Amino acid sequence: MATGRAELESRLRQGVEIAREAGDLTMRFVRSDLEVDRKADNSPVTRADREAEQLVRRRIEERFPSDGCLGEEFGATDGTNSYRWVVDPIDGTKSFISGVPLFGTLLALLRDDQPVLGIVYLPMLGECLYAANGSGAWLASGTAAPRQVRVASTTSLADGVLLLSELSGFDLTGARAAFEELHRRTWITRTWGDCYGYYLVATGRATVMLDPELKLWDAAPMLPILREAGGRYTDWQGRESVTSGSAIATNGLVHDEVLAVLQHDYRQ
Repeated sequence: MATGRAELESRLRQGVEIAREAGDLTMRFVRSDLEVDRKADNSPVTRADREAEQLVRRRIEERFPSDGCLGEEFGATDGTNSYRWVVDPIDGTKSFISGVPLFGTLLALLRDDQPVLGIVYLPMLGECLYAANGSGAWLASGTAAPRQVRVASTTSLADGVLLLSELSGFDLTGARAAFEELHRRTWITRTWGDCYGYYLVATGRATVMLDPELKLWDAAPMLPILREAGGRYTDWQGRESVTSGSAIATNGLVHDEVLAVLQHDYRQ
């Protein structure tokens, strides 16, 4: 059996295949008359979310029967080794149910609870962004050969692009004043968020993506991707963590400036 780098690259290759298959499954439901349910936290979920995650779980069981799996819709399945897959079948379900193409299927692999590879597949765009530790970050678009991607070289927020998913999370976490300051300092602010925001930072088309609230399945793919693309991914305390419930993804050059704003006490 392959070990080390070869094993990780094999798992990445197969993970990309699985993520693509699951993402392509969701395309059957795009812009259709799809029933939308609401979870306890009022977030939407659909048949497409559930079927895509079930497909991922079947493929992991077939290919990696000793690995664990954690998914947004169906919880955790224990494995018998140090590996655990983490799946978000549709990241950006609000975009998905609105027919907006900025959603994706996310897949990550943890080894001893640390992310070692990440995959973001955007099925409506036909693009797949992926990385494994030590192998760089790569973008496959359509039938073209994958190309290595890097973050932007922007050195100041004044020349940068700031992304977020929506404002409500900043209000709920008491961070609205910090967002307003970052918005004031930044050249362009847009709500091209969810996984698409991290994708834009990793591929050099945006400078900062912020999440005041997110889950492990949202975060786990992003750390290895941003790191391999030359950027930084931390929580709002500056820790390289995917379990803290908050996230900053940047090109690295403006990261400390963003952290300083987020950690400032705005109380009068």
